[in-house]
Amino acid sequence: MKRFTLTLIATLAGTSAIADAHLTYGPRPAFLIAQMDDGPLKSKLQSCAAQMPQRTDFSIGHRGAPLMFPEHTVEANVAAAQMGAGILECDVTFTADETLVCRHAQNDLHTTTNILVTDLADKCTTSFSPATTDSAASAECRTSDLTLAEFRSLSPKMDAANSAATTAADYQGGTADWRTDLFVADTTLMTHAESIALFRDLGAKFTPELKSASVEMPFNGFSQADYAQKLVDEYKTAGVPASDVWLQSFNLDDVVYWIENEPDFGAQAVYLDDRYEAFDDDEGEINPNDPATFKPTMQELSDMGVNYIAPPLWMLLTLKDGEMMPSAYATEATAAGLNIITWTLERSGPLGNGGGWYFQSVTDAIDTDGAYFEVLDVLAQQVGVKGVFSDWPATTTYYANCMGL
Repeated sequence: MKRFTLTLIATLAGTSAIADAHLTYGPRPAFLIAQMDDGPLKSKLQSCAAQMPQRTDFSIGHRGAPLMFPEHTVEANVAAAQMGAGILECDVTFTADETLVCRHAQNDLHTTTNILVTDLADKCTTSFSPATTDSAASAECRTSDLTLAEFRSLSPKMDAANSAATTAADYQGGTADWRTDLFVADTTLMTHAESIALFRDLGAKFTPELKSASVEMPFNGFSQADYAQKLVDEYKTAGVPASDVWLQSFNLDDVVYWIENEPDFGAQAVYLDDRYEAFDDDEGEINPNDPATFKPTMQELSDMGVNYIAPPLWMLLTLKDGEMMPSAYATEATAAGLNIITWTLERSGPLGNGGGWYFQSVTDAIDTDGAYFEVLDVLAQQVGVKGVFSDWPATTTYYANCMGL
């Protein structure tokens, strides 16, 4: 890690320094509240304007604070911790020498780092291909293409690409106009082990996600079970109690592995539910308002030992007479005794267009940026979620502090 980063952490972290003296909401919560329609929720949130920020496990930093910082960097996570996120996330994949590192996908280096404009571009799985009249610019660069030493040599950037690029340099652009490149310079990549040390120093808890490998598994003898076990072993080596860790995976087999082989950690393992995608011709997609489509059912998941489930937020909500309310998915999960976590707030930019993918089940109720708080209120008070991932945790922290969560 760079010297300035270590100095910042030493100043802000430590035993509890970041918990009180250095937490901040910044201007965004007040900005969002101002966009809300007048009513009891807006009045309640306004009444908390003078409250002091407090860290809360309800507020989960999604890849750090990637609304404005390059994801999975030291700086993104320091920012999330400053905003009161009580739990921080490292999405975990591995390098060619099987070191666990923090990346959202094993094959995202071409959009999240500068690899294509370095000498390491020749090692990418698929070289840069310029845009033509018939096709977009493309590339594929994997962490498994590189050793740890090579991975460390890369510079992070905002997750984006210019699909119209005709050169690798032009491909580095594409950052959404509601994000920013202001905080890209001198940011720092992390291994998973380094994330453990950082998050602990920041006073936060841990929610690592075991990402699906882009390479065929086993990889040079490194099996899926080895991969799942290595993730746990790095917490045990660091002396982190299982009660402070929420392991995550979209692969139910990973969750079951932890339940059966590491029961202390498995008790809080989170099944990330992507069954909204048709992955099996016999099972098909889940309809969040039709329990007959839930395969396995919520009760069957509970019977397997699953205690936490985490769908995208739109699966938990529906509209009735124009009002947001819990979906059948939400009520069935609660009835089966499953704890619910959801993703991802503050990932959609301005909401005037109905909110996009994350709000698809309640689009007709989304017309201003103030809807971020309105959705959060339904998730917390009616669905009863235990935590919310956010790309800008200050919003979730402010709400949780105001409501005593």
